Amino acid sequence: MKKEKWHVVVIGVLCFIIAASICVQYRSVQSYITTGKASVQSMTENKLRDQVLKEQENYNKLNIQMQIAQQQLEDLRKTSASNSEEAKNLEEELSEYNRLLGYTDVTGKGVIITLEDSDKTASNYTSDSIIHYLDLVEIVNELFNAGAEAVSINNQRITATTAINCNGNVLKINNEKISAPFVVKAIGSPEGLASTILRPASYIDWMKEAGIKVKVEKKTGDEVTVPKATGTRQYEYLQVVE
Repeated sequence: MKKEKWHVVVIGVLCFIIAASICVQYRSVQSYITTGKASVQSMTENKLRDQVLKEQENYNKLNIQMQIAQQQLEDLRKTSASNSEEAKNLEEELSEYNRLLGYTDVTGKGVIITLEDSDKTASNYTSDSIIHYLDLVEIVNELFNAGAEAVSINNQRITATTAINCNGNVLKINNEKISAPFVVKAIGSPEGLASTILRPASYIDWMKEAGIKVKVEKKTGDEVTVPKATGTRQYEYLQVVE
């Protein structure tokens, strides 16, 4: 009997040791898997972040180089124009084209529209109480239809090639991130622009009903300044007809 009891005790101790070893091994494996996943995820996020920062840095460098080149070209044009009447006429024509295309800063009378999201605590707060990129597109279209000659949003010039879109909750204009409040500047007839966008059943009227804060200011002097467009556009398929 004593031998049997002794065997039972030994077997029990061995079972406890084996069970404890399995638990320790299991926890070690789980810890390794969790740590490994976190490490891999962290490495992936760091690589992506580094890549984004590098691309942004390259973009900023190219943008600065482009601005320097544009200034040098402008200086050369002015120097050439001062030497002949024909060159002077060409310079004036080119300046006019640049103004129309949005490649020069412009100023004049017009309107300034400030848009802000509705307060989240409002009783009628819905997804329509947040300003979306399509809202900005509609407002820009109404301004141009009302005769606006130049428009910008948060100092991003709106041109024929401007893209207004979103990536998740981030709004982008000309591939630049913008955020509320959105300040829309438009050069044109202050009365004509204001009466169009504030007419009953206008898009801004609907935005007000959704709780979005809207402020419209008419500027009768040369108080509205719209900056020039920045960046470049590559044309792959466009060709000049000869």
